[in-house]
Amino acid sequence: MRHDDIAVTGIGLVTPAGIGVDATWQGLLDGRPTAATDPELVHLDTDFTCRVPGFDAGRLLGRALSWRLDRFTRLALVGAREAVADAGLDTDDWDPARVAVVLGVGSNSLERYPQEFGRFNSNRPNRLSPLAIVRSVPSTVPAEVALNLGARGPSLSVATACASGTTALGIAQDLLRGGSCDIVVTGGAESGALPAVVACFQQMRALSRRTHDPAGASRPFDRDRDGFVLGEGAGILVLERAAHADARGARTRAVLAGFGSSSDAHDIAAPHPEGRGATDAMQTALRDAALTAADIDHVNAHGTSTPLNDAAEFRALRAVFGTPPAVTANKSVLGHALGAAGGIEAAATVLTLQHQIIPPTANLDALDPDIDLDVVRKSPRSARIRAALSNSFGFGGQNAVALFTTAT
Repeated sequence: MRHDDIAVTGIGLVTPAGIGVDATWQGLLDGRPTAATDPELVHLDTDFTCRVPGFDAGRLLGRALSWRLDRFTRLALVGAREAVADAGLDTDDWDPARVAVVLGVGSNSLERYPQEFGRFNSNRPNRLSPLAIVRSVPSTVPAEVALNLGARGPSLSVATACASGTTALGIAQDLLRGGSCDIVVTGGAESGALPAVVACFQQMRALSRRTHDPAGASRPFDRDRDGFVLGEGAGILVLERAAHADARGARTRAVLAGFGSSSDAHDIAAPHPEGRGATDAMQTALRDAALTAADIDHVNAHGTSTPLNDAAEFRALRAVFGTPPAVTANKSVLGHALGAAGGIEAAATVLTLQHQIIPPTANLDALDPDIDLDVVRKSPRSARIRAALSNSFGFGGQNAVALFTTAT
């Protein structure tokens, strides 16, 4: 590594495959979908999500802190604590003014807003919680993480829809390259597995209607895909300049070598049909890393399982690579965690590089005949992987791509 490389020294994961890096990685390798009927959604047509199992925030964070926070912040805090511990950092020893927190959060997760607005609309404004704003705005997530860790550097929330978690990595990279801080806790956190969120996406007709088979509903690149499955979670990475990580003897899991972002400037929700913005973002990430398409051995696809998005991503991959390298799609197992997805999938990409194993895409029974990709399926694939892309594309045509290389 060069001394100015951006090292990934810690990872924290909270996902529907389990709490912690080991549980999530094993769940991805097993390729078992986590979507299941959700008892909180009995009154909705779409009654299944991917939820984090056994997430007892009171036990993990303490009852008082857990009570104050909305679910997306609880997820972030658990993930951030694991990432900092994984990086071998002691919050009592670091210079807090040199530690930043940059987290992608697509929205406020809408956990308690229906109840609060219900009180307001029934002429009971004095019954609104005084915590309604501070517990639920997206900026609360990095603020609470910074408060909990004692990090006094820049604290930013990033909202670029479903690209938020990946966009946060790019901003973190810039802060480190510019010398604004030595350490950044970054990634994404969000909960889409909540009734109000599901209801909104249901009305957009973006969700799979496979209520008879929730586990088979998220099927990226499959001929019979019909929409995504909402999920939740947190994917948190600790980034440092390589010189800083080396000076404290830290292990480097992988290197964040490049980042690219773009806008489709096409539609408020649908992607550009040829993947124009996605192509731009991937090419920018390659230039940023001073690599070519031939250097990339793997792509962790955005892979939402919607007809339009999967087709557009394939066309973008073909435009960049000609013949794309091996692809996987984590949402087939974990569902779509919205603003958290980029952080979760970036962490999975780092683990793929570290272990030289590509997790399989679940539910890919028959590849769409119009999509010519080498999608890893059925079982994990061992491969020589020097560099990999992690793609995230969001509503409004907001695209973000992170490029990781091995630590050697």
